[in-house]
Amino acid sequence: MAGLRARPPLSVGFILAENFTLSAFSLFVDFLRLASDEGDRSRPIQCRWTIMSSRQTAVKASCGVQINRDSGFLDPRNFDYIVVVGGLLHTGPQIDDETNAYLAAAARDGVTLIGLCTGGFILCRAGLMKGRRVCVSWYCYQDFLSEFPDHRVIADRMFFVDGNRITCSGGAGTADLASFLIERHLGRAIAQKARHILLLDRVRAGSEAQPHPPANDEIVGDERVRRALLLMEQHVADPLPIAELASRLSISPRQLERLFQSAMGVRPAQHYRLLRLRYARWLLDHTDLSITEIALDSGFADCAHFSRKFKALHGFTPTDARTREKPRPVDNEPAMPTMPPPNAHLAAMRIFE
Repeated sequence: MAGLRARPPLSVGFILAENFTLSAFSLFVDFLRLASDEGDRSRPIQCRWTIMSSRQTAVKASCGVQINRDSGFLDPRNFDYIVVVGGLLHTGPQIDDETNAYLAAAARDGVTLIGLCTGGFILCRAGLMKGRRVCVSWYCYQDFLSEFPDHRVIADRMFFVDGNRITCSGGAGTADLASFLIERHLGRAIAQKARHILLLDRVRAGSEAQPHPPANDEIVGDERVRRALLLMEQHVADPLPIAELASRLSISPRQLERLFQSAMGVRPAQHYRLLRLRYARWLLDHTDLSITEIALDSGFADCAHFSRKFKALHGFTPTDARTREKPRPVDNEPAMPTMPPPNAHLAAMRIFE
């Protein structure tokens, strides 16, 4: 493998999967760009980033934008980190055999591997996350459990550092991880400068909760119910009618009712409402949004209706919830679930490590 010229304080190699998430890549590389030079200049002085690929053709992002490589695979020992940027899960192979072999060689050399977005899936498929904890987005949690039932998954934090493996849930969490690594190598002031230019005024620790809380998941055997649950999670602020849910699953509303009753012990409309109320409780505990904003974000048309349903479930009003102490994440340990209310099993509360 070819080498690089003299190494700067921070050197990062990127591997882009097929249909990778552009935002995850662009946020990370823009942090490196801004940390590398003075002001908004882009000279790779303190940081260097290299896009590598086994092929000479461009790699397409999930949005259709195409990115050309800088080079083929370079000696992994010339990098502090090799970042695998994942994306869409179900559109065919994300990387080829040559890329898998390169990642394995990098792991043998002790180079820290980072999985961004669904990059953690790629590292798991390559056999490089055995005995490690893997951080994924709440949105991909069920997909991860289905494919990797023997791996230890975290889906309630921004990113997780497990020795020389780092996995990140993606989205805005990518910026938090990039800031964390820049501060580690170049200092707090440089990381802060990059954040300020990008108009990101607050750094979040990896242990902070993802903005959308995991909302459900007992292990559900029926694929149609699992898909319905995912659709519910994706439409909290704008709840889908049960007839629309059934239509998207190509079944009748009556059949969906029967399936839900069998798998979850409740009707789909009841579960959907409980899911939205649990999301509202999370927003009350973890954000400064007004109660009106929380009601709307949770799919309720007005505060009065929201307050009645919230009190019926929790035994106290949303205003009362605001007076209670907010939970604070612990930096060095994965967030643990709080004790559920007496009827929380009806909301199929998701449990994480």
